[in-house]
Amino acid sequence: MRLRICAVGRIRSGPERALIDDYVARFDRTGRGLSLGPLEEVEVETRKASGRDAEAEALSRAIPEGALIAVLDERGKTLSSPDLAGRLAEWRDQGRGDAAFVIGGADGLAPALRDRSDLAISFGPMVWPHMLARVMLAEQLYRAVSILGGSPYHRD
Repeated sequence: MRLRICAVGRIRSGPERALIDDYVARFDRTGRGLSLGPLEEVEVETRKASGRDAEAEALSRAIPEGALIAVLDERGKTLSSPDLAGRLAEWRDQGRGDAAFVIGGADGLAPALRDRSDLAISFGPMVWPHMLARVMLAEQLYRAVSILGGSPYHRD
């Protein structure tokens, strides 16, 4: 199953970019043997038209057709790392070809995009900067495949 992080905005070179690239590379190495991956990141820009609706349109174009959609939203469900790993395995085992993890802009996601998602995930009641949310998502996806692969990276 291919995974895609679809996010509003660009992360330039710096510590956040380095962390995301590292976790994506780790995911790809570990996930390959588990029929998970590659993990791709798609950054969308909405300079010409701003607002949640314009962002939702751009994000929708980045989501592969037929993909399972998981949005990051403060009203979403908090999952443990093993729970996320279980979800990935379940989706893979159901024969899902693609899963898209969607991160909106500063004003959040348009309700129409959030409503059509298969899963809404929250990183807790705190609000996180989008750059850090993307790093945290990449790390959690890597952690999920490390759990599924039996790696000692995740400790209970």
